[in-house]
Order: sequence, then C-alpha cells, then structure tokens
Amino acid sequence: MNKDKRIIECVPNFSEGRDLEKIEKIVNPFRGKEGVKLLDYSRDEDHNRLVVTVVGEPEKVRDAVIEAMGVAVEVIDLRNHKGQHPRMGATDVVPFIPIKNVTMEEAIDLAKSLAKEVSEKYNLPIFLYEKAASSPERENLAKIRKGEFEGMAEKLKDPAWKPDFGPAKVHESAGVTAVGARMPLVAFNVNLDTDNIEIADKIAKKVRFIGGGLRFCKAMGVELKDRGITQVSMNMTDYTKTALYRSFEMVKMEARRYGVNVVGSEIVGLVPMNALVDTAVYYMGIEDFSVDQILENRLME
Repeated sequence: MNKDKRIIECVPNFSEGRDLEKIEKIVNPFRGKEGVKLLDYSRDEDHNRLVVTVVGEPEKVRDAVIEAMGVAVEVIDLRNHKGQHPRMGATDVVPFIPIKNVTMEEAIDLAKSLAKEVSEKYNLPIFLYEKAASSPERENLAKIRKGEFEGMAEKLKDPAWKPDFGPAKVHESAGVTAVGARMPLVAFNVNLDTDNIEIADKIAKKVRFIGGGLRFCKAMGVELKDRGITQVSMNMTDYTKTALYRSFEMVKMEARRYGVNVVGSEIVGLVPMNALVDTAVYYMGIEDFSVDQILENRLME
C-alpha cells in the first residue's frame, strides 16, 4: 500500500433521481478512469436527486467531476424539475473532502480551480461555500440555496449575491452551483409513521442547529408519498461532534409530543466507520471500545 498516495473524496449532488438513462450518463465519467474510483451512487425519487461518491487522486477526481457536470448541463432542465429536496442547480453542490495526505487548504484550492473552470466552460454561476467560502455569510449552503432555482434570477440581481465565479445570471436550464470543501458529511434520514408533513417540519425545526437544536445538524421535513409516511431528512455536518445517535434520539423525543413513532432510518451514500461505531457503542453500552478492535480495520493495516 502506498502510504504517500494522495486521496480526496468528492460527493457531487445532481438534480435527477428518476430517469435512469440520464443518471447513467451523469455517472459514466467516473467509470474506467485511472486514479478515480466510483464508490457509490444513490438516487432518490422523492427527493429527485442523485448523490455520487468518488475518491482518488485530487486532479483526476477534479477532471472527472468537470466532465460529469457538463453532462448534467446537457441532460437536466430545472425548468421541468420537481422534488422534495431543495435545489438550485443541475449540479446542485460539489464538496471536496480531504481523506489522505491532502490538507483542507489543498481541498479549498481544488474547489476554487474547479469552480473557475466550470464557470468558464459551461457559463455557470458558482458560489463557494463551507471552508472555501469567500465570506462568512456564504459558509452555510442553506443561505446560498435559499430561493432555490425559481428565485435565483432575482437573488443574483443583488450585488451582495454576486457569484464568486461566472456570470451574475442564472443558467436558464442548469441554474447555479455551489462548490466547496468540508468535513465528511453523513446524510441521515429518520422515517415517521405519519403522512402529516407539518409534524415532520416541526420536528426538523427543533432538531436542527438553526432552530436551537444540535450544533452540527441540518434538517427538514420530507414527504415519502409512495410509502404514505414522512421523514426528517438530516445532514450531519460533523459526526465527530454531533453523533448520529443523538440526532436519532432527539427526533424520537420530539416525535412523542405528536404521538408519532419512528419507523426506520436510512443513510444516503457512504458513511465513515467511526460514525457507526459511536452509535453501536452507545446503544450496546460497550465499555472502553476502540476501533482497533474491529477485525476489518486490523486487516487493512
């Protein structure tokens, strides 16, 4: 194993979760390329969203993402897009996550390099967010995305919302994209046995940080119409400081006031092993447990 190998992760989110042909076209640039490994891609019809997880050598991952973004511009038209998940772009968000022998500063430089190239190549307005943000006001993705695709044309008229790269004008079909660098994020959803979206929304508001809840949790209510239930959809932005079991237990606690039960949960995409280890240790009450006790971990040494 090459200990000096540089590895970065990228998790681009695309606004297409229903058309399998389009999804395959978007994912194809990540296949069969030296220095790039496609780990996972997950689609959700209710959210109408595709989440791709790819790792590899920084520059090669960057080039593959640029190619996939070009496909998204061609095949996704947000003027005809509807889904439960907020979105503002065909490629909605592109985060880079340092994994091995890559610093956060290098991840930020990579994000800026990609942002500059795609803005010029595809005529896309690009905002930098999280660690790559050009100002504190732009760190939070939710603030950038507020108004979504339909409200972006008006939003970009405000000089305060001039994009970091590209034109101060929404791409007519591909919208606006946010590019950044961040810690590993866990997309963690908890399902409720009610079809009342107002209840899911109220629970989400209590759980998320902006509503006085958990520090590294973003949350919103989502309808799962095909199942007749709702969901508290969460992004855990730093699982090392806000554990998954805390968000799960808080959703359960808030649900009780409405006579609602948790009927399951899901993780979208990939999850760091330590995030699940913390949860297992909590629920099983294991004392003095270490990740060194995980068999697969030892085999990889």
